[in-house]
Amino acid sequence: MRNLVQVLRALRDRFWLVNCSYPALDITLGDCRLHLVGSIHMGTRNMLPLPVVLMKRLRQADALIVEADITAGGSPFSDSAVFPPLAERLSAEQLSTLHQRAAELGISPERIDTLPAWQVALMLQAQQAQRLGLHADCGIDYQLLQAARWLEKKVIELEGPETQLALLNSLPDNGLPLLEDTLEYWHTNARLLQTMVSWWLEAPLGSHSKLELPNTFSSSLNDLLMHQRNQQWSQLLRQLPLGRYVVAVGALHLYGEGNLPSLLKKA
Repeated sequence: MRNLVQVLRALRDRFWLVNCSYPALDITLGDCRLHLVGSIHMGTRNMLPLPVVLMKRLRQADALIVEADITAGGSPFSDSAVFPPLAERLSAEQLSTLHQRAAELGISPERIDTLPAWQVALMLQAQQAQRLGLHADCGIDYQLLQAARWLEKKVIELEGPETQLALLNSLPDNGLPLLEDTLEYWHTNARLLQTMVSWWLEAPLGSHSKLELPNTFSSSLNDLLMHQRNQQWSQLLRQLPLGRYVVAVGALHLYGEGNLPSLLKKA
């Protein structure tokens, strides 16, 4: 707990922004100017509406770039295969913890018992965020997408829902490590969510390439879900045509080893 407090204090001391009151920085790639925004996929009601500065940047942009257009249609996660009961996939201790979290969140154990482990993890995380007062329609990327439609701005996806689903399905043991880490780092993840919300509601903080955040999943998952995706996104962003772009990615992609800003700044 003490280490986490120290990390959060370091966030406030070392965070740096480009003349705005939310986590973002400006990066120039040849003839392209990127306003790279650290998005939060679920937000609180007092995160509405978007900051005036961010709306101005969007009006000036040639396109909005997001991980996936979450306003484009239904969830790609609706059709899941049937898997063995969770009692056969988790240890007795892990299963007990899962049932405790599910009861706290009002999730029926029968509802999730035969789902892929990654889907159970995402359901738990989403419900945890809702219990903390966060809502999907208050998320920064969702608000940006709605604003882009209103402004008739082009929307570019770095991945898209289908690619994200393929990534989840490619996780080892159908995402069992993600579920295990969700259970292990439950309270740390809650505090991290609250901290990220504060980046949008309080004084300017910012981004720092060497900033270390508390772990919420193992190194192998971090490499797959963060490092490898950052590398792929960096390559895609370097191929953009001349123009100005607002780029919204999950805020954690702006920090730590192999973060997206550091990759983009490399020659």
